[in-house]
Order: sequence, then structure tokens, then C-alpha cells
Amino acid sequence: MEREIDRLLDIPFVASLAFVSVAVLALILFLYIFELVTRYDCWAEMKRGNLAVAMATGGKIFGICNIFRFAIEANESIYKSMGWAGFGYAILLAAYFLFEFLTPVFRIDEEIERDNRAVGLIAMLISVSLSYVIGATII
Repeated sequence: MEREIDRLLDIPFVASLAFVSVAVLALILFLYIFELVTRYDCWAEMKRGNLAVAMATGGKIFGICNIFRFAIEANESIYKSMGWAGFGYAILLAAYFLFEFLTPVFRIDEEIERDNRAVGLIAMLISVSLSYVIGATII
């Protein structure tokens, strides 16, 4: 079975579709995990117009997709790419917890839920910036 998949992935259009499909499914899964660890409901808050939540979530989406980009670019195999992308996501998730822990003056999630746009912007930029650093380590 793996050989048939590898033969299909030798076709550039099929490979592109496969990489994008797997990345989108992983993005949904990874966003769901982020949703579980935040103290607010991202989608409900965005529906209310909470721009801080939208910025923080957008940063997570960009960060996850950027890590996938680096993983796909660095590896020829879809299996290695997804492995590295998953590893990169784990680092991004750990960085999220570290950001929350290293900011003892206020609770990041509470400020974002209150639509503190300055905190939402910083959260977005941390996710985006770290995705470049994480991506640079992917081999």
C-alpha cells in the first residue's frame, strides 16, 4: 500500500493535493487542540467581534501553516514532512504555554478574552515569529 501511495505522490499534482489536504486536516486538529487549552471559546469570541481573539487565532493559523511550509519544503516524503510539522507544532504549543507562564503580571488568555488588542497583537506576532525560528530548525 505504501508503495502505491509513493507512486501516486510522484505525480506533482497529486503530491500537491496530498500535502495541502493533510496540512488542512492537521491545521483543523491543531486549532482544536489550541481551542482546548485556551480559556475562551475562540470562534464564539470572534463571532462577537473580539479582534484580540481574531489576531491571536490568526497568528496561530499562520504559525502552524508556516511550520508546515518549512516541513514540506525541507522533506521529499509526505511522511517526514508531517512528522516534522507535528514536532514543530508541539514546540509552538509549548511556546504558547511558556508565554502564558512567563507573563505573571496578567493572564494572557483573560486579556485576549477581554479584547485587549495589544495582547492579541503580541500573541499573534509571537506565533508568527516563532514559526520562522521553528521552521528554520526543520531538516
